[in-house]
Amino acid sequence: MTATIVALLGLAVVHLLAVASPGPSTVLVVQTAAVAGRRGGLLAALAMMVGALAWAAAALYGLQALFARFEWLYVTFRIGGALYLLYLAMMLWRHARDPLPEVPVGGAAHMTGWQGFLRALLLQLGNPKIMVFFGSIFLSLLPANPPAWMDATVLAIVALNEFTWFALLALLFSGRPARALYRRAKRWLDRVMGGILAALGLRLILTDR
Repeated sequence: MTATIVALLGLAVVHLLAVASPGPSTVLVVQTAAVAGRRGGLLAALAMMVGALAWAAAALYGLQALFARFEWLYVTFRIGGALYLLYLAMMLWRHARDPLPEVPVGGAAHMTGWQGFLRALLLQLGNPKIMVFFGSIFLSLLPANPPAWMDATVLAIVALNEFTWFALLALLFSGRPARALYRRAKRWLDRVMGGILAALGLRLILTDR
C-alpha cells in the first residue's frame, strides 16, 4: 500500500508540474479569462480538465497502443491540432486591434463563456501528445495492471490538477487589474500570444512524438 501511495503522489507532482508549464493551454485560458471574464475563464478551465481526462482515460485503456499500430491516426490528430493552433493564432492577430469588449450580463455572456469552453476543449483534444505524456508517466509510475480503484484515483488526480491550475489562472486574469492591463496592452499581447500559438502549432507539425 505504501508503494501505491508513493506512486500516486509521484504522479500528482509530475502531472502538476507539466500542467503548470507554459503552453498553448495557458495562453488560451489567460486570453479567454481576460476577454470573456471570470465565467468564461472558468469554463475554459473546465474544458481543459475534460480534455485532459479524455486523453488520460485513453492512455489508461489502450489508445496509445492503437496510435502505435496505426501511425496515420496519430498523425491525423497531430496535424489537426496543429492547424487549429494556427487558426487560433491567426484570429488573435486579426483581431489584435479590436477593443476589449465589456463582459455583458445575461445571454451574451452565456454564449461567450460556452464559446470559450468549446474553443479550449478543441485545443486540448487536438493535441495527442498529451495522451503520449500520460502513457509515459503511467508506464513509469503505475503497476502493470492497476486495480479499478487506482485507475479512478489517477483520473481524479488529473481532474483536480487540471481544473485547479487553470481555474487559478482564470480567476487571476479575469480580475479588474488584469483586465485593465490587458485592455491597455491588448494589441501587443494578442500578437505575442498569437505568435506563441503559431510557433507551437508549427512545432506540433514538424516534430515527431
